[in-house]
Amino acid sequence: MAKRPTMIEIGERAGVSQATVSLVLNRVPNARVAEATRVRVLEVAEAMGYRKGPQHHVPENRTRVIGLLIDEVTTTPFATPFIEGAREEAALQDVVVATFSTRGDPKLESLALDMLLSNQIIGVVYASLVTRPVEVPERLREVPTVLLNCYDKNRYYPSVVPADVTGGYAATEALLKAGHRRIAHLAGENWIEAADDRERGYRQALASWDVPVDESLIMRGGWTVSGGRELTAKLLDMPIPPTAIFAFNDRMAMGACDALRAHGLSIPDDISIVGFDDEDISAHMQPPLSTILLPHDEMARWAVGTLLDEQLPAVSPRRVKIECPLISRASIGPVPARVAAE
Repeated sequence: MAKRPTMIEIGERAGVSQATVSLVLNRVPNARVAEATRVRVLEVAEAMGYRKGPQHHVPENRTRVIGLLIDEVTTTPFATPFIEGAREEAALQDVVVATFSTRGDPKLESLALDMLLSNQIIGVVYASLVTRPVEVPERLREVPTVLLNCYDKNRYYPSVVPADVTGGYAATEALLKAGHRRIAHLAGENWIEAADDRERGYRQALASWDVPVDESLIMRGGWTVSGGRELTAKLLDMPIPPTAIFAFNDRMAMGACDALRAHGLSIPDDISIVGFDDEDISAHMQPPLSTILLPHDEMARWAVGTLLDEQLPAVSPRRVKIECPLISRASIGPVPARVAAE
């Protein structure tokens, strides 16, 4: 009997992630997958002889449980997509996810691992809410482990992180395509790795369009609503303000919108704006905010699928970056006529 293709193999041939394949083949409701991508995945799966059914064999000495260790669940809304994505992907194979919020405390991590390892689980997803390098507990070498939104510098474990550089590129390019050339960037704080990556994407997009980088338009040091408001006020005090703003995250974009309205400016008639993260409120702003989707649900699905599909630890653990697509809404418009005429 021919070997049944895995979702990872289908994804490689279709040019998409394993998580996207899972969303399509398992007909997950409300999945943000383009119709052309969905059709391509289905065609590739059929050509490779994929048939839905029991896919993963769990050894008899393993219980059908995956442990999810996450450092924080209350400070941002981003923990929910991690937990739900992992839970839903595991449930497709009748596997349960046991979630532990450890606050990064080694003692709490150790207690969680005591419980998990004593029950001979399938494996562990070790997650961080902030994309960063981590020191993985030594005991996790005893069990298959995948890192979610983090990575170990020694590359011992497979890991999945968002493609923040290409996300920053996509955000900036959307403004460039609308005709903007004087584009400001509200950058995150220096300690945030994603802030560096998104700024790098911003710079790369400008370079690709032969637009010189104006360092005075890069305002660093914030990540909150108030930070976005304060930095945007400084931009508006410039002799020649920007015609568009790319914000490190949606919260800074919200603050930017506040500052623009306080100066009597309209979005996008006077200034266009793009955020990053696609927080729930972004779709309900006035106007709805164009933003970049942070694919936490898809990342969690990839992590669980990797645990179920592969024999870990792998010889050459992979570090996968999941694309961050543009969600185009009403906050991007053309360059104001008064500026274009100058």
